Amino acid sequence: MAGRVIAVTGGVASGKSAVCRAFADLGIHIADADLAARAVVEPGQPALAEVVAAFGPEVLQADGRLDRAAMRRRVFADPEARKRLEGLLHPRIRERLKAECAQAPGPYVIVDIPLLAEGGGRSAYPWLDRILVVDVPEAVQAARLQARDGTDAELARRMISAQASRARRLALADDVIVNDGSLADLQSAVARLHPRYLMGSPEGSE
Repeated sequence: MAGRVIAVTGGVASGKSAVCRAFADLGIHIADADLAARAVVEPGQPALAEVVAAFGPEVLQADGRLDRAAMRRRVFADPEARKRLEGLLHPRIRERLKAECAQAPGPYVIVDIPLLAEGGGRSAYPWLDRILVVDVPEAVQAARLQARDGTDAELARRMISAQASRARRLALADDVIVNDGSLADLQSAVARLHPRYLMGSPEGSE
């Protein structure tokens, strides 16, 4: 069982995945909320039946799996639909992540939670020991989204505004990595945090 649980969070296109890969390269186990979110809506899972009951059978693909792209478009366009979906899925995702972290080896485990601020923060995840926020200016986020996904400027703006504000995420942070530089800069910031997390009482931000 891991000694401590460190959450990594940040806005869309902030570089969370690159940060988690850097920790994984150091031998740290990563518990991934996105993988947990996929698992809880697999065919046969209670959450999938609840999603279909709430949103209708049109959210399913022909093979009976959740049409994630269609669901994503729907919730980005309708804040109430997004809240309803999160209310169905987040408790099960939290339960799955907590169980994985409890079983993880090593002195600490990283849990990748993109929607930590939106999902209740520390009150929803009282078992977190520290929160690392990957921070990036919104203009950089928008540019990365457009380059990465081919989205237009308006869709990028809507995706960013649908998430918690930058200030709200930073208010949760014990540690911050500002990801406005190169990948090498990001990896160096992780390398500096790693020994602090090994010691169990890291101080300061990147």
